[in-house]
Amino acid sequence: MLSSRRSEGPLIARPGAVLRAVPAPLLFIGAATSTYVGAGLAVGLFAVMPATTVAWWRLVMGALVLLAWRRPWRRRWTRRALGTAALFGVAMSTMNVIFYASIEHLALGTAVSLEFLGPVVVALTTGRGWRPRVAAVLALVGVAAISGFGLDLSDASQRLGVVLALSAGAAWAAYILLGRRVAGAGGVDSLAVASATGALVYLPVAAPTATVALEDMSSLLMVLGVGVMSTVIPYGLDQVNMGRLTSDAFALLSSLMPATSLLVGLVMLRQVPNAWEVLGLILISAAVALAGTTRRPAPPTGRVDGR
Repeated sequence: MLSSRRSEGPLIARPGAVLRAVPAPLLFIGAATSTYVGAGLAVGLFAVMPATTVAWWRLVMGALVLLAWRRPWRRRWTRRALGTAALFGVAMSTMNVIFYASIEHLALGTAVSLEFLGPVVVALTTGRGWRPRVAAVLALVGVAAISGFGLDLSDASQRLGVVLALSAGAAWAAYILLGRRVAGAGGVDSLAVASATGALVYLPVAAPTATVALEDMSSLLMVLGVGVMSTVIPYGLDQVNMGRLTSDAFALLSSLMPATSLLVGLVMLRQVPNAWEVLGLILISAAVALAGTTRRPAPPTGRVDGR
């Protein structure tokens, strides 16, 4: 297979190089904003198909866009790189499908709080020194303050939601740990392979109800929008950050996602945060500041942006 390396004029900046010049927290905020726009579109689809099917269409549309853009079959793949990309795709798709299922049983904020335990465990187990560990605790308390748990474990539906959200958190942890390896091996090309793998793995789950999205143009456009906004853009930005951050720093900066949703609500919907939410923002800001002082890894081998 032909190599995907392309020649470019010296005056044309590579998009990956431009993105790597952007501070990591800003990329996280950009990824989170895109994800929440996609989630807004997804909510409109829950009335016509199950949440797991919406999550599957998100993977399919993201995979189609990435495959058409990157054409990863032109890259010379090793078995190890291809296998890692496939495992990354299973983790990524599991994280999304199970999380979408959890929010059918739990409030979104509660599910986010429980799922965030996955990144916290990554930060606690992979970080060195006291900074990442203190930052992990601050981030978890901050997310809980913003989202609130509000659980009633006597309710069977909520108990199922807790199990699903915690399982999504475990998949999120795997996504972070595998993502560093994928960023060094193939970048966005690997993301294209990962998205396609995830879509194929969960095809049996979505197959009975998947054709609903094809019944009218509005549904088809909505699932396309969900795929681009919630998969292509945020996970592409994740690949840039994964190539330059330690696993614990990436995990801690993930706490910017619920914080971003709060700020988006304030700016766009005039939803004024309460005292607990303000406290959560302060704690997350402190965690991000600590995460920013952790030692960065040596640049991974290979091209981070896959270009």
